[in-house]
Amino acid sequence: MELWVALSLMLVLEGLLPALSPGLFRQALVTMAQMDERALRISGLTSMALGAVLLYLIRN
Repeated sequence: MELWVALSLMLVLEGLLPALSPGLFRQALVTMAQMDERALRISGLTSMALGAVLLYLIRN
């Protein structure tokens, strides 16, 4: 059950930027498309690590 709540919240949060500012969202996508794979990979891993740490702090 908690997994579905987490996935639903993720979808809500990911939908905020395109709903509130489509132009800024489009600009962010263009910027990401121009980044090299290493930079994208590092930013993704950093985001995952921060999320895991935040989840750990909230749950304990």
